[in-house]
Amino acid sequence: MLQEIIDLQNSAVTELCRKTKGQKEVVFRAPTGSGKTYMMADYMNRMLEEDSNIIFLVSTLSKGGLGEQNYKSFVENSTNGNFPNLKPHLISTEISGEESLYIPTDCNVYVLARDLYKDKGKLMAGPMINFLRTMKENFFGGAKGKRIFLIKDECHQATKNLDAISKIFFEKTINFSATPKMKSGQVPDVIISDEEAVQAKLIKRVEWGSDTDTVEDALCKYEEIKKKYTSLGVNPCIIIQISNKDKAEQEWANIIKPALDKHQDLKWMVLVDIKTNEKKEKIKIKERLCDTNDIIKNKLPVSRWKDYAKGANSTINVIVFKMVITEGWDIPRACMLYQVRDTQSKQLDEQVMGRVRRNPRLLDFERLSEEEKELATTAWVWGIAPDSMKPMFEVKLWGSGAEIQHDLRVKPIKLGSLTQKAEFKIEEYLNRKKEQTTLKSIFVLYNKLMKNSNNEIQNMCYQYASEDISKWYKFVGHIDEIKKEYDTYICDYEQSMLVAKETSLPYTSLYADNGNNNDIDDWVWTKKNNTENFAFDSEAERQWASKLKKLSRKFAAEIDNPKNPDEEIYLWGKNFPVNSEIKYEYYTNGVHASYPDFVMMDNKGRIHLFEVKSVNGSANSKIDPEEYKEKINQLKKCYKACSKKLPNHLFYLPILDGSEWQITRFDKGEEDTINFDQFKDSLKA
Repeated sequence: MLQEIIDLQNSAVTELCRKTKGQKEVVFRAPTGSGKTYMMADYMNRMLEEDSNIIFLVSTLSKGGLGEQNYKSFVENSTNGNFPNLKPHLISTEISGEESLYIPTDCNVYVLARDLYKDKGKLMAGPMINFLRTMKENFFGGAKGKRIFLIKDECHQATKNLDAISKIFFEKTINFSATPKMKSGQVPDVIISDEEAVQAKLIKRVEWGSDTDTVEDALCKYEEIKKKYTSLGVNPCIIIQISNKDKAEQEWANIIKPALDKHQDLKWMVLVDIKTNEKKEKIKIKERLCDTNDIIKNKLPVSRWKDYAKGANSTINVIVFKMVITEGWDIPRACMLYQVRDTQSKQLDEQVMGRVRRNPRLLDFERLSEEEKELATTAWVWGIAPDSMKPMFEVKLWGSGAEIQHDLRVKPIKLGSLTQKAEFKIEEYLNRKKEQTTLKSIFVLYNKLMKNSNNEIQNMCYQYASEDISKWYKFVGHIDEIKKEYDTYICDYEQSMLVAKETSLPYTSLYADNGNNNDIDDWVWTKKNNTENFAFDSEAERQWASKLKKLSRKFAAEIDNPKNPDEEIYLWGKNFPVNSEIKYEYYTNGVHASYPDFVMMDNKGRIHLFEVKSVNGSANSKIDPEEYKEKINQLKKCYKACSKKLPNHLFYLPILDGSEWQITRFDKGEEDTINFDQFKDSLKA
């Protein structure tokens, strides 16, 4: 798995733990497909490590077997050593005869399908309250005195019965969702944005199809992509969403099935609830539209079709659904979504879109070729984009891009591996260590390896001990000392910072429209529609772009030689992170990468890199001042060391304070503070 993904998830969980300690209720927002259940398990494991007196009640949706799915994930992560503190139990109401409903009290993670705790249900009859009292209260010496935390998975769905007892039993409430209800006060405290997840290759970017494309057009595109997917070792699928269940039969017969008939080689499955019979508060399914041209028709009951379709090796190419593809249905092989539209068609649900945005090769993504990586991180969608989803725009370098990439050459910095330290040889290092007199179990040592190290150290372990299990025992037995050696090396930037292969801005990139817009016609980027309006991540970035724009008298890409000392011409542009290799790694509780916001080459061939910040707060800002200050300090340390390694590169931290800019500059290892006029003058020096 890419280190960027590990860093992104780890940072979010760290922040979630921090917020939990200071707030009674916390909202965590992460896009579908970003590993929400994994991060939930990580969060619970960390909290239990600090306080074993906590227990978690995890409320999940009942549909799609989401409760059992989450439970199995927690069990797997506990038994494989990822999160050993978890002791999960799936609450069930299935009992027979005169048997009483019983919930054990020796676990610390209890998974509850939301609809089991409903009016007149078996849990509401007393067992749930009795269980919570036993776990929380401390009377007659018989209760546990536990701290009970409620986790609401998919918190945008109501849990009124649990909410009614929240103040009595739950010390904390932690809300997880890709689409929290802002109108209901579910304002996110911790966020993984879609842009961050796309940039880290955690989820796919969305390529929108034309409004005029038919089902037939989408199937033709699918056939094209399916051939390319062969190298990924994944059988991709396209999901077709019926627009209205009342029109399901009509849309199937008149629109979808005729298109499928033209693609006889494709295996399809249709499963749509089309009629219901309402009786008081109960809704009973009266009829389903279900059919398939696959062999599962004669081998599996309809109730298992969904599970079969989502399997990595399923032969189903086309899945036609209406109501069952929102929450909790993981199908990483899905790469396309087509919404059959009519006059009543609604916006696509972000949860539905999440079905086709999972990265199918997440765990071994770094092994793929560049073409395979692009394929694994692209989703094709035809439908009405949700208002809450910020539109993504594709940009490309001016002209053919070759001229700019030839002239604007930038050197990134990467942190080296401990194995690259000349005087450190793991074989010699461990040979100097004493043999351990007692050996702990392989399970205990595995947990220690996973807990006390990062990807690099784990890879070092398996390379060293690839053919000898005794070496593995020896390595893990000295893991604390190896980790100390690693930290000492990686934090010494004089040794660990290595100049990477020279690069340039990517030929194409993407950005989200965050509303901080600016018209720019004299930099390196153009858009597909040839408009000159670009959006930036913050108001501070937008203002800095305006300042850089005023520096250049001409568009440098239009002239033959931008390195002309007689003219004030600068080749510059936003360093959009998607596809960019212009990044500078630093270490703080893990390896992180800084992608400078702007890159500029002056008329003397010097490279200027700008990471724009602001201390101006906003009504929606939830940034912790101390944490922000620490991040600035880490960036300063990073850029100072980078500038020493790269004498032709100057690094800047322009910080907007009110209406004034304070610019920290790093040049050849020297740090100083300047204003914008001084910066302009320095370009002529």
